[in-house]
Amino acid sequence: MRLKTSLLKEPKHKELVSCVGWTTADELYSCSDDHQIMKWNLLTSETTQVVKLPDDIYPIDLHWFPRSVGGKKQSYAESFVLTSSDGKFHLISKSGRLEKSVEAHCGAVLAGRWNYEGTALVTVGEDGQVKIWSKSGMLRSTLAQQGTPVYSVAWGPDSEKVLYTSGKQLTIKPLQPNAKVLQWKAHDGLILKIDWNSVNDLILSAGEDCKYKVWDSYGRILYSSQPHEYPITSVAWAMDGELFAIGSFHTLRLCDKTGWSYALEKPNTGSIFNIAWSIDGTQLAGACGNGHVIFAHVVEQRWEWKNFEVTLIKRRTMEVRNVVNDAVDLLEFRDRVIKASLNYGHLVVSTSLQCYVFSTKNWNTPIIFDLKEGTVSLILQAERHFLLTDGGGLYLYSYEGRLISSPKFPGMRTDVLNAQTVSLSNDTLAIKDKADGKVIYIFEALSGKPLGDGRPLTHTTEIVEIALDQKGLTSERKVVFIDKNRDLHITSVKRFGKEQKIVKIGTMVHTLAWNDTSNILCGIQDTRFTVWYYPNTVYVDKDLLPKTLYEKDASEFSKNPQIVHFVGNQITIRRADGSLIHLNISPYPAILHEYVSSSKWEDAVRLCRFVKDQTMWACLAAMAVANKDMATAEIAYASIGEIDKVQFINFIKDLPSKESRMAHILLFSGNTQEAETLLLQTGLIYQAIQVNINLYNWDRALELAVKHKTHVDTVLAYRQKFLEDFGKKETNKRFLQYAEGLEVDWNKIKAKIEMEIAKERERAATAASPAVRAGVTVQQ
Repeated sequence: MRLKTSLLKEPKHKELVSCVGWTTADELYSCSDDHQIMKWNLLTSETTQVVKLPDDIYPIDLHWFPRSVGGKKQSYAESFVLTSSDGKFHLISKSGRLEKSVEAHCGAVLAGRWNYEGTALVTVGEDGQVKIWSKSGMLRSTLAQQGTPVYSVAWGPDSEKVLYTSGKQLTIKPLQPNAKVLQWKAHDGLILKIDWNSVNDLILSAGEDCKYKVWDSYGRILYSSQPHEYPITSVAWAMDGELFAIGSFHTLRLCDKTGWSYALEKPNTGSIFNIAWSIDGTQLAGACGNGHVIFAHVVEQRWEWKNFEVTLIKRRTMEVRNVVNDAVDLLEFRDRVIKASLNYGHLVVSTSLQCYVFSTKNWNTPIIFDLKEGTVSLILQAERHFLLTDGGGLYLYSYEGRLISSPKFPGMRTDVLNAQTVSLSNDTLAIKDKADGKVIYIFEALSGKPLGDGRPLTHTTEIVEIALDQKGLTSERKVVFIDKNRDLHITSVKRFGKEQKIVKIGTMVHTLAWNDTSNILCGIQDTRFTVWYYPNTVYVDKDLLPKTLYEKDASEFSKNPQIVHFVGNQITIRRADGSLIHLNISPYPAILHEYVSSSKWEDAVRLCRFVKDQTMWACLAAMAVANKDMATAEIAYASIGEIDKVQFINFIKDLPSKESRMAHILLFSGNTQEAETLLLQTGLIYQAIQVNINLYNWDRALELAVKHKTHVDTVLAYRQKFLEDFGKKETNKRFLQYAEGLEVDWNKIKAKIEMEIAKERERAATAASPAVRAGVTVQQ
């Protein structure tokens, strides 16, 4: 990826340009010390003077009112705030009319920023004050007062906090009066510019120590650049939070969100005092010290999938290369390309007006449909369909270009969604809530309606990243998520019973990805690269999970690596310096998944015997129990030396009825409540009581016996034996109450138990007899 820059031969402004701002993707306003505000039209290459300011107004910063919130256009949207050296800020309409001037600070007003909703404005000045204003220019509060000038300011993603500079320090101050203030030393020199992105929640800072740095919202450093030749005078995030640009003397640099640099340009601009990204994130403009306005387009973006490599070579042209046979196709578009995604055999490209869907089998005839809103900020693909998000909403399309659904939820803000907070599979869509970071909304993909009873999934701490598995049945769909503590959790998308069972399967996890063709999960936790060959093991046999993992040392990936793809058995990881590393894992677990999904148990056992790997046997054991195939489970458990579990499986196989076997399989997986419910529903009261006795749930066993008026003496007898074995006396009041005047007779109890078992056998035989008779008839 690189920047293609353009500069006019002669500058349009006679003095230095202090600030620039986009109104649309093709129209820019620039302000200069020559008191002129100019409008640049990129389609017609025309430049016109909008207004000439009074000679005593030297503009410093400009920020356009947010165009829309939640898809609704705002009445103020055609105006901007201009801060100036005379201590005022000015509200100016698009046509150049001065709506209002407000006395704001003593000395110059160094920066002004609207919040994301357009409900408030923050200004900072040479007097060291940070002030909050209403959108009509009324002072609401003075947020901070300090002895040094505040050079730059930015709103937090939720518009509840403000970040500002104070000398070498950065400060995050919430708007609530008594909330905790976060302050840290960020640079060795004066901090000149900051920016805070609403999508990825990361902070950029740059200063006179000639470095730029990337921070998270807790003030922890993620990246620090090498010192440049000159102080860095401007920084700016692209809207989607994937890229940022920095400007210095004769220097313009394009960087990835993790900090490393894609491209460095050395234009003849003087210092670049201000950078603004266009709304669609395809180009940026810089305000230059020599009177120029520099424009730069992002080109040569690349997408890879299997043997295909797609490169954006011009704004409207893509090159597709098949690396197997070196065949090259050129794709031409009517408008400039804004976003693209290549996965699952399809290339989805959105331009400013249309969406194109190409199949990797045929590059000549794409499916084309018009877009409702325009600027697409995110494309996510699943095997059967893809998701587009823009300023107006979420839209799910099939690869034939048909709109499938458009999910909505309360307080939805599509402008802050990214690949970490949205996940898509063939039947499900999961979205992290922006307002409450602990909540995940889950929708049916085809209808766009909330799944099940409509209640979202709620965790105890804030969630950072979510991912849905891609294969298997809808009823077994799983979602994994990393929370703020960097713990990795897994849960079923469908809720069984009242509680959502959320299980922790990893700690200190930084990045993760599901495989595209089987439910294998990989992630980097602390210093180890880990593959969970069968994450569902936690629901089947928790003790078995460590045996189903593949781990290797991850120190070669350096600090903060990111998993880019997990396609087939190849994992692509991007290191902190931007270089890509490709890892291959064993192909056998994926083959095992395939066999199990099509119930080829004999083939699965044969594969494990051929591979001779404990991990494979452990996966097969868990898969077999999950699919209630106890014969295969017995072979697999025996192969990894789990003798106690083999014995329990044999005990299950000898049980007289199908219901009893099902209940004990549930017990095997630790689902005691479900096992008891199943037994009670099928009228096997004694077995339900016996299950609780075996688990020493004495109170529950007695409760069931009393409720169903059966086997009270059995429970008391087992309890008495248990206490005698440990030399204890009965202290439980309920047991003392029922034991009064009751004689324990073990012969009677054994006879009763045998009768129950005989009754169950008889019942099972009766249930099976029509099938048996049918079988006999067929043989005759």
